[in-house]
This record gives sequence, C-alpha cells and structure tokens, in this order.
Amino acid sequence: MKNLRLILAALFLPLATVDANVVRPAPDFLLAGGKSLRSLRGQPVVLLVAPSPRSRAFRSQVKKLEKDYRRFAAQNAVFVAAFTESSEGLRSNIPFAIAPNGPEVAARYGLTGPFHLLVIGRDGNIDLRTSKVSGAYAVRDAILNNYTMQAASRRL
Repeated sequence: MKNLRLILAALFLPLATVDANVVRPAPDFLLAGGKSLRSLRGQPVVLLVAPSPRSRAFRSQVKKLEKDYRRFAAQNAVFVAAFTESSEGLRSNIPFAIAPNGPEVAARYGLTGPFHLLVIGRDGNIDLRTSKVSGAYAVRDAILNNYTMQAASRRL
C-alpha cells in the first residue's frame, strides 16, 4: 500500500507543479546595501553571473543590453551583477546592483562555467536561464512574457 502511494505521488507530482504559481523559484541572495532578491518582488530582475566585469562574455552581454536599456527601465527592471572572482572595473551605462558574494550566488543557482544570464520574473520565477550571451530581444521577451502572464492568458 505504501509503495502504491509513492508511485501515485510520483505520477501526479509533476501535474501539480504545472499549476503552481512559481514553477522555478529563484533562490534568495543579498545585494550590496543589505537588500535581498526577495525585496525586489514585483520587479523583473536581470542577473548576470561572470568571473569579473572584464570578462568577454559579460562585456558583450552588457553592450547588447545597453541598446535597449530604456525599454527595460520602463518595465522597472533591476540589473544585478554577481562576480565570482573580482568586481573591479565595472563601467556601464546600466546601473547594476552588485551581489557582494558572487560565488555564493552561483552556488545557490547551481551555476558552473564562466557566464550566465538569468531573468527572474516579477513573481520570483526564473523565466530565462542561459550560459550564452543573448540579444536584448530575448531578455525583453522573458520580462514581458513571464510565467504569470502566460498562465493567465492560458485561462482565457
């Protein structure tokens, strides 16, 4: 009987997760100044994880995002950088909040490798996760078409 319950739970657990409000919750972490990711609920967050601001992938990603920064600002997007080795030399037209403990942020998200881009929706769901430099359109699309919006449109 106990085995039957475990089998049924394993079969129906994925179905229950599909209807959850937050499918892939973003782990919380601290930002410089004592704020946390959780305190930014209601705003989309673009998180860049790289070894340093001088890494090629980080600079390339920032360059692509700078072109559309005004559109991101109109959505109240917050940009966060987490550096795993050094945070010296961050120069950008985008105001970045810095996660002071970059290696911890990478570990909480299970990130390995030199570069990662994540878009965390207003609801705290990870809407985009990639290790490749992405165009501003992909980031904007993830912000506008977050999980909550998609779930609401499916109910119509």
